[in-house]
Amino acid sequence: MSFYCMWSICVVIGLCDVMLSSQNKLLGLLLHCRCVTTVLTLSVSLSLSLRGRYTMAVSQSRVSTWSSKQVSGWLKQEGFGQYVVLLCSKHRVDGPSLLTLGEADLREPPLGLTVLGDIKRLALALRRLQRQNQEQLEELGIGLGGLGAAAGGDRACHGDDWGCNGAGRRQVDCGVSGSWSGSRPRSGTELEEDQCHIHSTGDRKCLLGRLDPELWKTVVSSVYVMLVFGFTSFVMVIVHDRVPDMTTYPPLPDIFLDSVPRIPWAFAMAEACGLILVYIFLLVLLLHKHRSIILRRLCSLIGTVFLLRCVTMFVTSLSVPGQHLQCSSKMYGDTWSKVQRVLTIWSGFGMTLNGVDTCGDYMFSGHTVVLTILNFFITEYTPRSWHLIHTISWVLNLFGIFFILAAHEHYSIDVFIAFYITTRLFLYYHTLANTRAFQHSRRARIWFPMFSFFECNVNGPVHNQYNWPFSGPACMKTLIG
Repeated sequence: MSFYCMWSICVVIGLCDVMLSSQNKLLGLLLHCRCVTTVLTLSVSLSLSLRGRYTMAVSQSRVSTWSSKQVSGWLKQEGFGQYVVLLCSKHRVDGPSLLTLGEADLREPPLGLTVLGDIKRLALALRRLQRQNQEQLEELGIGLGGLGAAAGGDRACHGDDWGCNGAGRRQVDCGVSGSWSGSRPRSGTELEEDQCHIHSTGDRKCLLGRLDPELWKTVVSSVYVMLVFGFTSFVMVIVHDRVPDMTTYPPLPDIFLDSVPRIPWAFAMAEACGLILVYIFLLVLLLHKHRSIILRRLCSLIGTVFLLRCVTMFVTSLSVPGQHLQCSSKMYGDTWSKVQRVLTIWSGFGMTLNGVDTCGDYMFSGHTVVLTILNFFITEYTPRSWHLIHTISWVLNLFGIFFILAAHEHYSIDVFIAFYITTRLFLYYHTLANTRAFQHSRRARIWFPMFSFFECNVNGPVHNQYNWPFSGPACMKTLIG
């Protein structure tokens, strides 16, 4: 079309020149000006029309499918043509990459833009583009809340970010919205927020709202908790040999045990409450999108609490809390008998429902630990709106504790200490896991090496999202996601 426009201009100007060479110079001059004005108007209209069609074509296409060439067209359209070579040619920025760019990416290497006005204007243009394509951001697993703190993020955080290997310390800017609360209901754009992060391999600096499952760490945590269970079984055999003689050391005074008569079937009911909590937790774990991280945290916490329990059981032997317990020391004479007893306790998970009866393991209650930590994990990793599930979980937890005391299997102090330690460790662990300023600090690696190892690549809070982990049936994938 440009060729025909130029050809028309030449023809009209030629005609005007012929008329100017004639006697009627005034008429020729007027015609010359009129023709040139008309042709220029047509040319400008044609150019605007072509530009409008191009703009419409670019805007109607999905940004997440753009190539680097389409990104260069968008940059030129927005007035940033001088950065086409840097972004599109040198760094091969395509549509998904463009949607994840923020002001921090523009300022820092490898882009390293230095003109403040261009940085701000380009950041605002990127923010507008991200707001116009929120659905595509969510499809990519990226939320809008943290993209570009200066362009509308809730608040900016600045701090030193460390990788798991302790290398590569640098200042990062990241958009943060919301506080830690796994049970709080969240909108679609809040589910995955922008979190700046240095991966242990050094390959990525920002994992925008993505949580790596790191299955190998989950396997390590599972091995850890199983070894702790085995060590706990060994310590229980040792403390059984050291249990105080009931005739010399009668049960200690206890307000609850002295006031409430013993219920013989209560301890079995406590374990039944625990089994129901286990089934509920397994269902939540199966359907949760971040099941690997949740299982890793559960194994880490249970293993650590039971390791502490081994210390408290071994250093102090309390007298038997009830006369109904037939406990006597030195039941296992040779080493092989002790090993067999350890294997029996280990394989039966220390449950009387599995035929395991123990003595001496009083400070503190392992049954209370399991009941409480399962309750907290169920309520933390399900939405707050699931009132029925939360109520059932708490009722099972509290009734399980009551049944333990009603069976006179533990002193009240055993149950209280178990509940307190378990809840504090759960809250401390999750608070630290969502406090990035401390999560990658040197102090965390020194004082909490296991926590630092398991959580160093977890990028922000674990939000409650669910999906069906199997390929079928189709109705379940449609219902759950």
